[in-house]
Amino acid sequence: MDSLTAQYYDPKDLPDAFIKLYGGTKDSVKLFSSPARINIIGEHIDYNGGMVFPAAINRYLYLAIRKRNDSKIIYNDARFPGTYEFDINQDFVYKKEDGYANYLNGILSQIKAKGHKFDCGFEILMASNVPAAGGISSSSALECGFAWAVNETFGFNIDRVEIAKLGQMSEHNFMNVNCGIMDQFIISVAKKDTAITLNCDTLEYQYVPLVLGDYRFIVMNTNKQRRLADSKYNERRSQCEAALKILQDSGVNAKTLCALTPAEWESKKDAIKDDVLQKRAKHCVYENQRVKDAVIALNAGDLKKLGLLLNESHKSLKEDYEVTGIELDTLAETAQKQAGCLGSRMTGAGFGGCTVSIVKDEAIDDFIKNVGDAYKSKIGYAADFYVVEIGDGARRI
Repeated sequence: MDSLTAQYYDPKDLPDAFIKLYGGTKDSVKLFSSPARINIIGEHIDYNGGMVFPAAINRYLYLAIRKRNDSKIIYNDARFPGTYEFDINQDFVYKKEDGYANYLNGILSQIKAKGHKFDCGFEILMASNVPAAGGISSSSALECGFAWAVNETFGFNIDRVEIAKLGQMSEHNFMNVNCGIMDQFIISVAKKDTAITLNCDTLEYQYVPLVLGDYRFIVMNTNKQRRLADSKYNERRSQCEAALKILQDSGVNAKTLCALTPAEWESKKDAIKDDVLQKRAKHCVYENQRVKDAVIALNAGDLKKLGLLLNESHKSLKEDYEVTGIELDTLAETAQKQAGCLGSRMTGAGFGGCTVSIVKDEAIDDFIKNVGDAYKSKIGYAADFYVVEIGDGARRI
């Protein structure tokens, strides 16, 4: 039922692998996990004053860590060859040749910038069951899992919200990526069997019980490289800013697009004469309302309504925000037609990456076969399917 089975890394193997690599005894090794995430609904509105509705899933990065007796830092990955070595006292700078170590050094640079002192170095060994570049946030799982492991190992007492901020600051100040905070936030604060509503501007958040009964979330990975995502993200962001300015210049009293209700939008939208800008703004207003409606539906146990909202979200992302593409559309729209599927939509930045669907347990095998066959026939290569549970945030295990 789960196509990741052949690739799955058992975290129980990591301490033994650690000792084989570094020597010593297992009692000195601490083991941590950090999840991937899905955004159930609320796409491309975090930078427009809207709410997002993410949850952590049970696909994890695992990290074993141990203090050293000197100031050396050593990074290794159980699946990929190559060792990275640094010194805890050095000034960390981004270097392309350092690969994934940049994400870790970026976190260390931000922890040190906050005034925390390291009394020694450390060594780590990692392994991951999170698909890289799949749109479910493997890089944030790495950042926040590492930050939490270092925090716990060295007793810095950094809280979970600050861990999320460290991840975002590392992206901004070290990796030079102007990302939002949703991914790091949910990975840091998530609790099993809940999602959170998050206002990305104020960081106000609430846990919402996520009880699916005999339904499951299925994440489907297009396996397409998202070459357009960054440039189109910047373009969409500027289009939304332009639409908002037109509304404000016409007398609309709104600080963000998502401050408008659908009714207010409908009464004011004609101020925007450009059809493209109007479509972009329309998506933001209605997607924010869909987040609110999704919370109401979940609290009422109305999974059918939640599924319909997912379908509406995908349609809006395809037609109004135009960030899907043939791969995502094939997965989502084929999924929506399957028996036992309540709804399906793209999740993440778009132009590749993943979709998320709500599917009845007894229909999962047929769902995966039917959607997988249709996708491969149309696109020419296979998608990957992950049947997931809603899991905890970064933690020691």
